[in-house]
Amino acid sequence: MRSKPFSLPDSGPLLGVIYVLLWLALLPTQQPYWMLPFGLRFAALLIVPVRQWFWPLGLELAATVILDLRSGLPMGWETFIIGDLPEPLVMAIGLWLLRRVNLHASLRDPEEATRLLLSAVLVVVAVAATDAVLLALLHQSAAPAAMVRALGRELLGNYLGVLLVAPLSIMLLRARPNRKMVASLVMDGLLVMLPAMALLLMLSEHAAPQPEFARVLSLAPVLFFAFRHGWRGATLAMLISCLGMTAVDHQPGHAQSAAGYLFLAVAGTGALMLGAATDALRRSSERVAEQNVYLGAVNRRLDQLARQLRDAARGNLQAEENQRRHMAAELHDELGQNITAIQTHMKLAQVRLRQAGLDDISVSINTILGYMRRALHRLLDDLRPAVLDEFGLLRALDEGPIRDLLTTAGILFHTDMRGDPRLLDEDTRIAVYRLVQESATNAVKHAQASEFRLRLRIGERHGVVLALLDIRDDGVGLPSRLPRGGRGLQGMRDRVTSLGGLFRLRPDRQGVHLRVLLRGSMPSHEPGRLA
Repeated sequence: MRSKPFSLPDSGPLLGVIYVLLWLALLPTQQPYWMLPFGLRFAALLIVPVRQWFWPLGLELAATVILDLRSGLPMGWETFIIGDLPEPLVMAIGLWLLRRVNLHASLRDPEEATRLLLSAVLVVVAVAATDAVLLALLHQSAAPAAMVRALGRELLGNYLGVLLVAPLSIMLLRARPNRKMVASLVMDGLLVMLPAMALLLMLSEHAAPQPEFARVLSLAPVLFFAFRHGWRGATLAMLISCLGMTAVDHQPGHAQSAAGYLFLAVAGTGALMLGAATDALRRSSERVAEQNVYLGAVNRRLDQLARQLRDAARGNLQAEENQRRHMAAELHDELGQNITAIQTHMKLAQVRLRQAGLDDISVSINTILGYMRRALHRLLDDLRPAVLDEFGLLRALDEGPIRDLLTTAGILFHTDMRGDPRLLDEDTRIAVYRLVQESATNAVKHAQASEFRLRLRIGERHGVVLALLDIRDDGVGLPSRLPRGGRGLQGMRDRVTSLGGLFRLRPDRQGVHLRVLLRGSMPSHEPGRLA
């Protein structure tokens, strides 16, 4: 859970008083190689709104004048303008320009961390360059080597001051860690940072090179904290390491080493960059995880909708089959019985018609009735394949009306069927028969084929009953543009989709290749049903 940023007081005088009190508290901590008051000023100008800069800068300058007077230093306008004013003024101008080009008090990602650290370098260099020019003007007889050493100490001290104070201020005022992060930082501090500082103090009591080795070793926890806790952990670890190095330097027999603090500045810069990258990567991983959870919920919803659509389509299919069954029964009972009754009456009337010389009328009527009966049988078979109930799926496909249709059209019919159709539910068996029936009809009407091949495999895999249907012909194939209004292929596809199957239509170089995979539920066993 992210913590809310701390809201600064809107009162400029109050901000100025708070800043000056902190500045006075840090003033005695100044070291030759790290200047915490400089870093505090940088952090204040970075965070405080520009319209309120007058109060912290004005009160700091006033406090500086008072401290100079108390120390007995000669004061005058020239001393104030040359000695006290340039550093805050140059920093204010530099940060004002940098804030106008999108500088923010943030270390949230590597880009912002790079922008902040680069801005700190630019400001430190500008201040040091200004001081160098003033020193050269005031002390023209000073040795160049001494001025270079003083300039180097100032650059390193000011940059380390910014590196130690600015990230800490941003963390406390803009990106405070939550309780869980604080607890983790404390635990790792006790387990990692405390032993590292103890090792630093222990090795510092020996002669070289142990102290130098201890300084380098003490920076390892900084990288560890950067990896584990991001830039916040790197900030705290770097501050503790710097305090430990300072404590070692104040021991008898030890002198402050610029190399150690320079290494700290380089390592601290890299640790902040690494911490910012770690935080950005962690947030990216969290966003990816959230997106995965969201996509998982969406996929589950889509699966649910797909199941509902399949159930609705299957319900429509069952309703259609029931309607077909009802219409077939009505036609069989009504129209079929009427045709039978007419044929019976015609047989009874044949003797009278023959005696009256109307035998040709009797033959014509019987012929018409025969055509009507055959047409009725074809219509009933289209509405409800009764051959399925009589022969079962495999025999209905191999010996039923489909073979008669293809044989009558002069098309060779080859079948290769394996498996137990009783594993399939009724809807799937009807779908298989309808698909083969529609494909055979298309081959007779449109394909101009000479061969029609049917391959069917029925089995069970991982508790799911599967039916694989492979249909091919050697006809002219599909046209480049299917005719408008054609419902054959679309009806086949809808039937397969309603059962949750897969429909693949592959136009071969010669003919059409149809592959269908149907998943059926295992029905209750029906005794007496033929395969």
